[in-house]
Parts: sequence; C-alpha cells; structure tokens
Amino acid sequence: MVGRIPVMDVAPVVEHGRYPAKACVGETFDVSALVFRDGHDQLGADVVLVDPAGQRRDPVRMRSLPLETARRSAPVTPDLVGAWSFSIESWSDTLGTWLHDAAIKIRAEVDVELMFLEGTLLLERWGREVQASKAERKRVLDAISALRDTDRPVEARLAAAEDPALVEVLTAHPLRDLLTTEGPYPFFADRERALTGSWYELFPRSEGAYVDKDGVIVPGTFATAAKRLDAVAAMGFDVVYLPPIHPIGEVNRKGRNNTLTPSPTDVGSPWAIGAKAGGHDKVHPALGSIKDFDAFVKRAADLGLEVALDLALQAAPDHPWVKAHPEWFTTRADGTIAYAENPPKKYQDIYPVNFDNDPEGIYAEVVRVVRFWMKHGVRIFRVDNPHTKPVAFWERLLAEVRTQDPDVIFLSEAFTVPAMMHALGKVGFHQSYTYFTWRNTRPEIESYLVELARDSASFLRPNFFTNTPDILHEYLQYGGPAAFRVRATLAATGSPSWGVYAGFELYERIAVRPGSEEYLDSEKYEVKVRDWDAAEAEGRSLAPYLTELNELRRRHPALQQLRNLTVHGGDDENIVCFSKRVSTGSTTQNDGPPNDDDVVIVVLNLDPHAAHETVVHLDLAALGLPDDARFEVHDELSDQTWQWSRDNYVRLDPNVAVAHILSVRTA
Repeated sequence: MVGRIPVMDVAPVVEHGRYPAKACVGETFDVSALVFRDGHDQLGADVVLVDPAGQRRDPVRMRSLPLETARRSAPVTPDLVGAWSFSIESWSDTLGTWLHDAAIKIRAEVDVELMFLEGTLLLERWGREVQASKAERKRVLDAISALRDTDRPVEARLAAAEDPALVEVLTAHPLRDLLTTEGPYPFFADRERALTGSWYELFPRSEGAYVDKDGVIVPGTFATAAKRLDAVAAMGFDVVYLPPIHPIGEVNRKGRNNTLTPSPTDVGSPWAIGAKAGGHDKVHPALGSIKDFDAFVKRAADLGLEVALDLALQAAPDHPWVKAHPEWFTTRADGTIAYAENPPKKYQDIYPVNFDNDPEGIYAEVVRVVRFWMKHGVRIFRVDNPHTKPVAFWERLLAEVRTQDPDVIFLSEAFTVPAMMHALGKVGFHQSYTYFTWRNTRPEIESYLVELARDSASFLRPNFFTNTPDILHEYLQYGGPAAFRVRATLAATGSPSWGVYAGFELYERIAVRPGSEEYLDSEKYEVKVRDWDAAEAEGRSLAPYLTELNELRRRHPALQQLRNLTVHGGDDENIVCFSKRVSTGSTTQNDGPPNDDDVVIVVLNLDPHAAHETVVHLDLAALGLPDDARFEVHDELSDQTWQWSRDNYVRLDPNVAVAHILSVRTA
C-alpha cells in the first residue's frame, strides 16, 4: 500500500527488488524517488542504509532535483563488501510548514500572534523530542524567547524564526510527522575490481615462443609467460586474462585459420577443451604443471596483477565428460553428438553442453571446477558465451559463489541481444562485454556512453575491450595506428573497466578476408611469435601510450567511475566530448570546481585519417561550475595548459594527437 507521504518510482531497483542493484565499495551512486503529498504542507525524505552487518547507518537527506517537482535524490557510498539495503523515509515537515506559512501570514498581518504561538509550541515540542547538541538546543531556546517577546517588533520576532542558523538546525533535526518507510530495497557492494580495472589478454603458449634452428615454432609455457608479466604490469594493467589453459582435443582439431585439415604440428583452439590428458580441472601438459600455474599466479600477484581465467563450459569430442557423461550433450537422430554452430561459423571441434540433460549433475561438476581454480588463486573468471546457457543456471551458481566468496568476480562474454545481456547482469554477473567495438560514429558513441552510465548502470557494468581474438573491427583494419590510439583512448576513459588483447600494441590489423572480423593467422589456432622488445626499440609499439592511459586512470578517480559521465556538445560530427567528475561536495570561492573535485574532460577526434576542428560547448553545471566561469584546463597528454569557458575552439590532428584529456584546475 502507498504510504501516508507517498514514495514512488524508487531507483535503483532491479526487477522490483528481486535482484540487488550493483554497487562497489567506495562508489557513490544516487538513490532517487518521487516523494510528494496531498495539500501544500512541506515534506522531507531521507535515505537510510543498512550495512552487511545489519547496522543502520546515519540517514542521508534527499534533495529536490533541478527542474523536478517531485523527484528527490541523495548520494550514498557503501564502505563494506556485502549485501546492503536502503529504505526511503518520508515525513510531513511540520516546522518547515510553519516557517513557510509564518513568513506569508505575519508579513500580511494575518493571525500574527497565533502564528507566533504555534511556532513557540512547535519549538518547545522540538526540544522534548529531538536529540541535538547543547549549542543547537541553545539556539532553539533563544528563538523561543524571541517569539514570546511581545515587546520586540514583529519584524524582529519573525527574523529570529527565519535566522539561517536556526533554519539549519531545524533542517538537520526535523520534526518528522506522519513518518512513512518505503523499502528496504537490496543492493550489493562488490570489491573495487568489479567496477574498475585495466585488462590484458594473452595466450601463455605464445609468450616466450620462438622459432628454432629448424624453423619449427617452440611454444611458450607458464614459465616463459610469467616473464611477460613484468611488461604487462609496467604498462599499468591490473588483470591478466588467460584463454582456456586446459588440454586441447585432438578429434576434429582445427588447423591454421580455422581449417578442417590440421597438420600434425597444429596446436588447435584452446576453447576445444579436453583430451586424454584431462578436462577443465587440468592444465595443458605443454604449458607445464599445476605447480607451474601456481607459480604464474604468484608472480602476477607479486607484480600487483590478478589472473582472470576463462570458464568455457563446452567440450572437445575427446573430453572425459563425453565418455563419462554422454547424457550431458545433445544426440542427433543419426546417433552423433551435435557440435557447436553460430551460423555461418561452425565449431566441429566443440560439443556444447545441454544444460537440460541432468542439470543437477552438470551444476555439481561446474561448481567443482570453479572451486578447484579458486583454490589455485583465481578470483576472476571470464565466462565464455554465457548467453548459450540457461540464465537460471547462472543465477544459482553466482549466488552460491557470492554467498561464500564475495570477492570472486565473473565477466560475461555475451555479444547478444540486450535483453539477454541485461538478464545476465541482473542475476549476478559482475561485468559484461559490450557493443563498444561496433560503436564508432559520434551519435553511436554518445548514446551508448549515456546508456551505460545512466540507463543500465544499476545492473550492468561494462568492460570496454578494444579487440578480442574473435573481433577485429574494420575501424582498426583500415584506420592505421591513429585508429588504435582513438579506440584505446575511448575505452580507457569512457569505461572504468577496459581491456586489450595482446598484439593490439603492435597494431595487428590484418583480417583473414575482406569483410571479416577474424584475424589472419589467428592466435586461436596457432602460436604467435612476437618480438616485443624489437617493436619498442624501433618505435613500432603502442605500449608507451597504453601505459600513459593507465597512469591517467590511476591518477584520476573520476576515470574509475561509471555513473558520473556527461556528454557535451560540439559542431563537428567527428569530434566527441564528454567529461567525468567525482564530487566531494566541498566549495571554493573562485571560478573553478569544488577544491577536492576531480574533473576530467575528454575531447576525441574519431577520424583517424584527417584533422578536424570545432567548438565544443560544455555543460558547466555538470562540471560544478557557474555558467559564466573561466577556468584552467591542463592536457595530461601534451602537458599544455589553456584557459577555457563554456565554448572552446579545438583542433585535433591524428598525426599529432587524437585527443585532449583535460584535467580542470582550480585557481
């Protein structure tokens, strides 16, 4: 039922409160609602949090939103990992109503003494019912004396009631009549890495690989891949993501460039999991032993890196599951097991699991596999194609893991319809791949950034990967090195989590055929031998720029947040401008934003082939600035400083710089 002081359209609420809204420790987000009442009396509302220990936190006052007649909002910031809830408490603001009416009636000489008497009685009641400091109580007592003092001029008595210091006390400690509580509504605060992080994807078998004297490629191992971790950490990445590291099937093994006729030396796709050497709980013998994997994880941790492992719930035809549990797969009319297909793509080397056959048995095995790798130091899983498995399966698995191990993070690799992507986020996936790769024009980028930062932020956290082993967009194929800088800049600043797949820093961009997004000589089917050192020595590496972007992300808290993005206007369709701001609420006396605010403005030329110039039009209110402000901006990339205002001329030549990343400085 609706409360006496109605509270409606509460946000963030996911599926009517069935699932917790997403939050992270230290992440500030707004709780909002429509709060209104009958008649003309004043009202108030607070947001009240209950933390994972069941402790009620101090209320946070909701404020009316600009240009809104009923919606109110309050920022909240969880400080513990775990299950939280929030409620909204609304009330009739009796003292606020009296102050409003007294100002009108007394000045109009209507019921003057009656209004003063009513105010006196309300303030006396306040003294009996409200807990406040000694100084606050004295201020109220002084106001009572002034209201009672008929020897004072009426104007002086009213001025005592309207004293800003008294109003501040009464606002902080209101009389709350007709109290209404709406909620509780759940949200879950994850650890920081669930929201923010820089990811680097590599194939261990390619790291440290070399060509021997006979021209044969010798694959890398966990030991040689561990040597690459220093460079990954030096570039400022937080997570190193490994595709499947398990034994690879020999039956129907794919050859180079996805051919069906492999040579005896072809290594196959890591996603064709399982062979005589074992399945999902084993490492490929060519990579080393489980102890070697443990050493890899430890070395990563020593460098400040977390290891994310691919969780691909499928099997090669010679996976042990196929023999032990044939019922877990789909058998066709001719008695064969159906292999995976995603027309026009065919995966003859992979059998998809049928989750409707023995769901309890499959669930128990997946939980066992996940916990096996958790015991070996894996606290992040990148889940392959979760949209091809039942949503209910993920809801159950993620809830179980979260209850016992809330630090474990799952990234959804689901490039599919929005409804499924959203559902996976709602039932518990901490992050999701997105359509970022296919958003390249200014209208596409602007609308998508707003969608992710506003519309879906309570249930879907984006991870902007610039490329993957499966996805080489034509923008990168034909844009040259500048295109790589554009996409890296947009990913690193537009989303709190972003990633690259190894080879991006070497500008690898040749497709297997025109119109395809598959790499020529794809690393999915062969070992890649790369000379990282030579590329850097010869200036052919993007690594220094990626390092600079990651350093900027760490230096600016605003870039580590999702919901704080504002898109600004501009006169050229090739230039996009957006900002991010972390506000502390402190004030300043100059034209700059509040002293402790971190404000970053990104201006990016989307055309990798030509220079463009424009005037960008800033929403200064979103930056915490008055509309006539003049302020200083410092380009973190070029180390230049300019004076800016609402409208600013910009010229970006991709041969010089694809972007300005501007920090707003106070005087």
